[in-house]
Amino acid sequence: MTADDLLTYAQAHGLHIIECPLPGTLCGLYDDTTRTIYLHDRLNGRQRRCTLLHELIHAHYHDGPRTGPYGAREEQRTRRLTASTLISLPEYRLAEQIYDGDVYRMACELDVTVQVLRDYQALLVEQPAAMTAQRAYA
Repeated sequence: MTADDLLTYAQAHGLHIIECPLPGTLCGLYDDTTRTIYLHDRLNGRQRRCTLLHELIHAHYHDGPRTGPYGAREEQRTRRLTASTLISLPEYRLAEQIYDGDVYRMACELDVTVQVLRDYQALLVEQPAAMTAQRAYA
């Protein structure tokens, strides 16, 4: 899934994408009232792809600005879906073998950020049965 694929999806669903400076360490954010995704204008290609998908998932669920436990659950769901969408188990296993578990090099190979890779690794730990079943069909 390329950044262009994601942009096409966004346009097809009536979402607006604006690239601009964002405060602090924000890479992106979604405003459901205007159906607008804001991406930091200094993201590299890998960061842009991961952030765009992350914000598209927020858009899909019509997530709004929330704090506390509900907001944390939305963010956790979004991070898990981002990781499981961008990384397949066979690709992960191959990268893990080639790079001997080196997280940065694996992330580069898989064209994701280190954070997305770590989120995927957390899924492997949290849901080993689901990942084993996925592995059996790969």
